[in-house]
Amino acid sequence: MSDAKKLSFEEEALPHLDAVYRVALRLSGNEAHAQDLAQETMLKAYRSWSQYREGTNARAWLLTILRNTFINEYRRMRRAGPTVDVTEIEAFTVFHDVQDTDPEGTFFDQLVDEDVLRAIDTLPDEFRETLMLSDIEGLPYAEIASITEVPVGTVKSRLFRARQALQKQLYDYAIEMGYIQKPELAE
Repeated sequence: MSDAKKLSFEEEALPHLDAVYRVALRLSGNEAHAQDLAQETMLKAYRSWSQYREGTNARAWLLTILRNTFINEYRRMRRAGPTVDVTEIEAFTVFHDVQDTDPEGTFFDQLVDEDVLRAIDTLPDEFRETLMLSDIEGLPYAEIASITEVPVGTVKSRLFRARQALQKQLYDYAIEMGYIQKPELAE
């Protein structure tokens, strides 16, 4: 790969590493697996950077690679059976160098706590994926439809259902945190 292409990759793709990791974490539900997914996604993107059209949406392109990688690995793992959790063997991460370069990610971490993330994790895969791409990553419906390979109407439907499920699950939490007030009962 030429120096110009390497620089282009660094400028357009690497700023989205935190977003790739966040989506990978929500898809996999496991930090070690999410790190592996994010790393594999970036490696695949780097290897096929010549296929990327410069100036288009690099984040959507990377998230499409991530989703396809996750689906392929999920299928392969189902056939292969259980594996050893790498975090039990070695605590190692490659993301410390770029961790604080994404203030949006830091903001997200402060806004959404573990209770909300647990509620998101309980959603069916297609709802969780759509919610993450829309509400967390801020992608428009058309890009989500392209990434998930479903019509825009299906994206909207999944997003609506995901939000409804979260509202139901997080109602008591929202009252406890003071986000909403408990309705007064009529006497």
